[in-house]
Amino acid sequence: MAMATTKTEDAADFDAGSTLEPAPAPSTAAVPAAMATMPNVSGVDTDGQLVELWLRNKRSRHTQLYYARHAEAFCAELNATGRSLRTACVADLQSFVDGLSGSDSSRGTAASSIKSLLSFGHKTGYLPFDVGVAVKAPKGPSSLHERILSEADVHELIASDPSLRNRVLLRLLYASGARRSELCGLRWRDVQPRDDNGGQITVQGKGAKARAILLSAATWADLVRLREHVGNEGDAEEPVFPSRKGGKPMLPQQVFKIVRAAAKRAGIDGNVSPHWLRHAHASHALERGAPIHLVQATLGHASVATTGVYLHARPGDSSGLYLAV
Repeated sequence: MAMATTKTEDAADFDAGSTLEPAPAPSTAAVPAAMATMPNVSGVDTDGQLVELWLRNKRSRHTQLYYARHAEAFCAELNATGRSLRTACVADLQSFVDGLSGSDSSRGTAASSIKSLLSFGHKTGYLPFDVGVAVKAPKGPSSLHERILSEADVHELIASDPSLRNRVLLRLLYASGARRSELCGLRWRDVQPRDDNGGQITVQGKGAKARAILLSAATWADLVRLREHVGNEGDAEEPVFPSRKGGKPMLPQQVFKIVRAAAKRAGIDGNVSPHWLRHAHASHALERGAPIHLVQATLGHASVATTGVYLHARPGDSSGLYLAV
């Protein structure tokens, strides 16, 4: 069975090269006794039901499909040896990770998705142990520095699109640092003026968490111009960025196509995507002196450590600049 690969979090260390013999798998008979001290509050009785319940916590349909493939592959490996998630051991997960193909980053994604499933199963009491905590997900080298556009590139990309709607969309991707899915869900009720001639938008981020993002006067003026252009000033429920068919919200795939086409017109090399503009927002804001916690709040990062990677990708200073060479 082919196994897709993605990228998620890693966890605790596990020495895959250890000379110690792997511990024997817990017997099926031992599982009920172990679980007696941890009530099963999951409400499910089978591995398949657990996977379905776990996937419901993934808001993105893309993520659900993506994680489902990994879970199916891991469960298939277990079933081939007469095992299940309840009787899986560390060696089972390590064997699965070792058998993955692709880069360290892609293998790390697959491993992390299974670690997430095992953690969820243990927290809900369905699994007696979380064997995933002992396995480290492979990590590849960071390529973030390759995906940060210069300010000149960003302005050229925005100006290259002949469509007013698309130009405002591109500008807002950069100015707000919002994810493309967040802007697709934006409606005019979420757009409000402010006393400083600027405005703000309120987006729904991961985990259904709303966050308000302030806009400069220039970006706000563009949004006002767009609303006047589409002529729906009175309809607060209309999407800010409708599709060209039926007035429904634009799909994230369409946003991707708009960004890619604009980058091509601007002569920017690389597989430019909407997330590049989010990267650019974070990098440029930090370079211009924005406090890291403010950038964190604007982007909706759960941890300031996530925002901090932009400082390392394009640092503003280095000891190398102090050398006489």
